[in-house]
Amino acid sequence: MQTTEFTSQQKNRIRIAVSLFYFSQGLAFSSWASRIPTIKQALGITEGQLGTLLLMMPIGQLCTMVLSGKLVSKYGSRNVLRIAVLIYPLILCLIGFAQNFYQLALALFFFGVLGNMCNISVNTQGVEVEKIFGKSIMSSFHGAWSIAGFTGALIGLLMMNLNIGTPIHFIIIYCIIIVNWLINSKFLLNSTGAVKTTEKKSFFSKPEGVLVQLGIIGFLSMATEGAMFDWSGVYFQDIVKAPENLVVVGYASFMVMMATGRFIGDYFISKYGKKRIMQISGFFMSSGLLLSVFFPQLIVCTLAFMMVGLGVACNVPTVYSVAARSTKGAAGVALATVSSVSFLGFLMGPPLIGYIAELFDLRYSYALFACFGLIMIIMVGRMKAFKE
Repeated sequence: MQTTEFTSQQKNRIRIAVSLFYFSQGLAFSSWASRIPTIKQALGITEGQLGTLLLMMPIGQLCTMVLSGKLVSKYGSRNVLRIAVLIYPLILCLIGFAQNFYQLALALFFFGVLGNMCNISVNTQGVEVEKIFGKSIMSSFHGAWSIAGFTGALIGLLMMNLNIGTPIHFIIIYCIIIVNWLINSKFLLNSTGAVKTTEKKSFFSKPEGVLVQLGIIGFLSMATEGAMFDWSGVYFQDIVKAPENLVVVGYASFMVMMATGRFIGDYFISKYGKKRIMQISGFFMSSGLLLSVFFPQLIVCTLAFMMVGLGVACNVPTVYSVAARSTKGAAGVALATVSSVSFLGFLMGPPLIGYIAELFDLRYSYALFACFGLIMIIMVGRMKAFKE
């Protein structure tokens, strides 16, 4: 697809539409995350049980990862995204209506299935939009996802303070996503056939070593991100002992700094380089988590979670950019490979937190995840792909 096929106005309208689909996916997920403490308390779920429940999402993803890739390859990311983004928030509504552990587990399994389909198809759209712009704009798409996370946290806080139940809250979110779909779905790129047969073979065969390493770095960052999404509210509730109406503050502070970091990240990366920014990010990740472990007070933890948000902000967009530049094959295939490995961290990190918390304490979980930033610093320092 050539840049000249679209006018400047058309390209900008496509970019807005794709950004809003990133926003829709982020809004659905963050709405679930903002209500985890409420659902946990309402169903009488222990931390270990919550860890098991959160594991259902990566299981759903793993079970359908190959299927999702094949669907996008055969029918195009546009068609898959238009369907998946309607079903994804519908599953969110079913989560809100779950009455027991088993109903919630089943709903979360399918939440993982549809989330994976949305993730692969919307990131494929992002790659295609980059092609027509002729420059990297992936960071801004992930910024839209982050803004959705912050918006979801604010809506969750509003709903809780207005004493609006979880089912009604999730139905409202579904209606918002429907409106976006009606307005913007026609502007998605028609990428049917964009993933050719040779690319599909490459995707499911043994990936390049550099892509595996980049995937691991993305995994570490997104595992930390997932831990903050799913457990920050519980941490403020159980460890910080924050008032009920302030439980979501930790989550919101994390999200606002992650969103901010993604919109200002390109400037600092161009000034200081990808390697240095990634290593500084790892430092912020580790330092923020350790601060929250050793000083579990409201103000300190709020500032600490802001540090973590800034730390994870640029990692995944930067990893995607490096993957596209470093691969011997197609950039889209490299992105799909790294994205799949990275997103597993986002889904598998939270269950690991729960199991450790059940055996020891939630602070031990956060202390372990603080090591991820240090590992990331070492890996980035040793990889040739990050040399400017």
